[in-house]
Formats: sequence, structure tokens, C-alpha cells
Amino acid sequence: MYSYSKLISQGKTIFKENTNIRKYLFNTSWLFFERITRMVLGLFIGVWIARYLGPERFGLLSYAQSFVGLFGAIATLGLDNIVIRGLIKGNIQKEVLLGTAFIMKLIGSFFCLTFLFVAINLTPNDAYTKLLVLIVGSSTIVQSFNVIDFHFQSKVQSKYVVYAHFLMIIVGTPIKLALLIYEAPLEYFAATNVLESALTSVGLIYFYKQQKMSFRNWKFSKPVAISLLKESWPLIFSSISIYISLRIDQVMLKNMLNETSVGFYAVGVKLAEVFNFIPMLICQSIYPKIIEIDVQKERQKIIYIIRYVFLLLVGFAIVVNIMSYFAIYYLYGQEYLPSKVVVDFLIWSVPVTYLNMINNQLLLKLNKNITILSRQLSLAAINICFNLILIPRFGIMGAALATLCADICVFFFELFSPSRRWIFYLKAQAVSFIPFK
Repeated sequence: MYSYSKLISQGKTIFKENTNIRKYLFNTSWLFFERITRMVLGLFIGVWIARYLGPERFGLLSYAQSFVGLFGAIATLGLDNIVIRGLIKGNIQKEVLLGTAFIMKLIGSFFCLTFLFVAINLTPNDAYTKLLVLIVGSSTIVQSFNVIDFHFQSKVQSKYVVYAHFLMIIVGTPIKLALLIYEAPLEYFAATNVLESALTSVGLIYFYKQQKMSFRNWKFSKPVAISLLKESWPLIFSSISIYISLRIDQVMLKNMLNETSVGFYAVGVKLAEVFNFIPMLICQSIYPKIIEIDVQKERQKIIYIIRYVFLLLVGFAIVVNIMSYFAIYYLYGQEYLPSKVVVDFLIWSVPVTYLNMINNQLLLKLNKNITILSRQLSLAAINICFNLILIPRFGIMGAALATLCADICVFFFELFSPSRRWIFYLKAQAVSFIPFK
């Protein structure tokens, strides 16, 4: 039997000798620090902007961002993880893969802007709203340079991506503060979306060149582009359906009610989304464990993983329900108090979303990409249907309730498939303590 001191000594030795472990932990710590910093600063600046603009103008800005989000997945083309995996495997020359992905993303961003222009003119919006949407949408062109991010991720050098984001924070935050101090018009705040994307791209380009890399070596390959599209098309539609599920409620609120309702709803969404960070981080951490174990033989381990995190998130939801009034009142002010009902409903979608994330991870383990796509499309369709029914009756509360109901409905998705029913029983046993077989 080993003593604690011997175990610690062995752990230190392994850590010192294993370069990959040190590199991974260092890389992860940078990403975690950067994400927390951006979240805290984003909440602080977001509160100030919301208070300055007021519910109506803040709602209009949120509507423009949500409308662009519906089409944003077209610009990414679902290439992110595929390109990173290709860079790691090295099956395709790095310069060819990066050059092809860059051109594809650039073309995708122009398609995105085209769809945006057509869609915004087919919806009942005034000229000023259309201008805001196009300003926010133009940021997708600059985001094509994010392929440099893939290079750094494949090399486990995400610290350079963090540096680029910090450049965006250091330059972008004072500009936003200046806009607030000098009471700038709404379109200037919409333009900060483009500015932030541009600053991040400038940072990525700078650090890429610092690594003695050159864009002149990038090459486009038509066969590689076709191969990437064949692999990414389910992910494109899956990403679009995810964005629809996340943002369609704000678009529908604007068209069915008014900008002020979107402002109230957007504040509720921002507060609830702070806690979505928790299940996402947890799922990223436990995914390697899910890939590693035999789910059938070690079923109880998966149940424990699901159960205790789910209970933790339920506890968070109860605390948020108790504190939501005070959070909104002291952060955003009395005029945003109608947002309380949005927070109170949406926070309960966080534990359900966690269950659905685990569900998708199990499907990824089984290479069921098409099934994941069908789940996401179903979630988007159900969300839209509930919004059509509930928004006219209950307003912003109806939109929040629609999101929660859609997430709960998708929880039962695997119940109707004999080959995947065991996944539903796994989740049901975890949250109900009832032993399903």
C-alpha cells in the first residue's frame, strides 16, 4: 500500500516527464482564464449598454444580432472540428488545408450576407433595422481568418488565440466605454461586433506571422474542398438548427410583439446563458471519459456522472429563481424587472440542456452524426411551434416557456427508437433514481 507522499512524488515525476500532459494543462488553463475574463467583462459592459440603450433600443440591437445568428452557421460551413482533426492527422498538407478552409469560409460569409439581405427584405422591418442587421452581419467576412485559430488548436498552442482575444478586449472595451460616455447612436454599438471580429483577426494574423508562418504558402484545392463539404454538410445543418433554437425566439418576439419585448427577453437570456457555461465546460471535461469506457459494462459510472451534475444544476436553478429579482434590479435597473420571468423559466432549461448534451456525446461515440442532426432539427421545429402558440398568449414568458418545453420534448427523442432507447433509460434512471433496463 502506497503512502500519500509516495503517490504525490510519483504524480510529480509523471507530470515532469510527460510533456503532453504539461502542455495540455497549460493550454487548458489559458483557455479557462480567457473565457472567464471575457464572461465577466461581457456581463459588466453588457449591463451598462442595456441600461444606456433602454429596453426598446437594446431589443433592436439584440434582434439584429439574433437575426444574423440564424444565418451565421452558413459562414462557418461546419468546418471547425473537421479542419482541426485534419491538421492533427496530417493527411493533407497544412497549407492546402488552411488555404482551402479560408476560401471556403470567405465564400460562405458572402453567401451568408446574401441570405441575410434577402431574408431581411422579406420580413416586415424598417430601413434602420435592416441597416443594423447588415452592419452586424458584415462581421462574418472578417471571421474567415479564424482558420488561423485551427492551426494553433491543432498544435495545442491556444495561448496565442487567448492573446488575440485579449487584444480584442484591451482595445474593444475602452471603445465601448467611450461610446457609452459620449452617448453614441445605436448603429455604433452594432458596429462593435465588426470591430471585435477585426481585432481578433488582426491578433491571430500577427501571432501566426510571429511563428514564421506565411499566408503566401496557402493554397486552394478543389478536391479537398469537395471532400470537406461531403464531411461537413450534416454539421452545417446541425449548426443552423442550433442557432435557430437559440435565437428564433427573439426574432419571433420582434415580429409578433415589439422591440421592447425583445429587450426584456434578451436580458433574461444573457443572465441564464451565464450558467450555460457550466454544463458546456463539464461536458467538455467528461467527453474523453465517455469515449474511453464501455457504456454497457460501466453503465453505473455514466449514471453517476449524469445524476450528480444534473442535481448540481438543479440546485443552481433554485438559487437563481430566488435571486433573479435582486440580480435584475441591481444590475439592469427597475425598468428591466419584466425580464425576471424569462430568467426564472430559462434557467430550468440549463439542466435539461446538460442531459441533451450528454445524449449527443453518447451518439457521437456511436458515430450517429445524422441522428444528432435530426435531434437538432426537431428541437428547432418544436421550438418554433411552441413560440407560435405561446407568444401571442403569454408574451416574453411564452417564449421562455417554449424554449423549456422544446428542450424537454427532445429529452424523450430516443424513447421512440428501439436501437437507441437504452440512452433514454440511462438518462431517466439518472434523474429519477428508478432502475430502468
